[in-house]
Amino acid sequence: MFPGLCEVVLHDLRDPDHAIRAIENNLSGREVGDPATELGLQRISDPDYPSVLQNYANQFPDGRPVKSTSIGIKNADGDYIAALCLNLDVSVLSPFTHTLANLVATDAAQRGFVENLHSRTSRELRELIERTAADRGGSPRSLSREAKRDLVRLLRDEGYFESRDAAQTIADLLGVSRATVYNYAKGERR
Repeated sequence: MFPGLCEVVLHDLRDPDHAIRAIENNLSGREVGDPATELGLQRISDPDYPSVLQNYANQFPDGRPVKSTSIGIKNADGDYIAALCLNLDVSVLSPFTHTLANLVATDAAQRGFVENLHSRTSRELRELIERTAADRGGSPRSLSREAKRDLVRLLRDEGYFESRDAAQTIADLLGVSRATVYNYAKGERR
């Protein structure tokens, strides 16, 4: 499946001192007849140990990073008798990982600045105003002055004022003048 990158090991947990029975595409340097790993010994001592451990971080003896999956096999009595282990050498992927990390990284110095690339529509604006009023048990026009002020400031903070004619749409829905909408919006930023 991953030629040269994936080692497959079959362990016989009934003989922990010589557990490795087969090894294909040997990347770890282990040999048939080598003892069980710590994970294999855990399975032998605890039948409730998870039968499948997948995609866990591991390491080859020479330090190369590995992504491993181990599948325990039980007998009819519920005791672990074997394990099939897959060890994927991810060291060859490290340069790509580093390149991708650099590609998606953002400038830490700019973290305080947030730009919204989503263009707000008048439909979204109308829905938000109507939903907010409904949550308070009324219509947009029936909201108290304080509730209207809070709503306008929320809309400002969420970027709705960037939309064309947003102030007039808000004014029409709330039953106030456009000047009142701008006065409400002047308050403290959240």
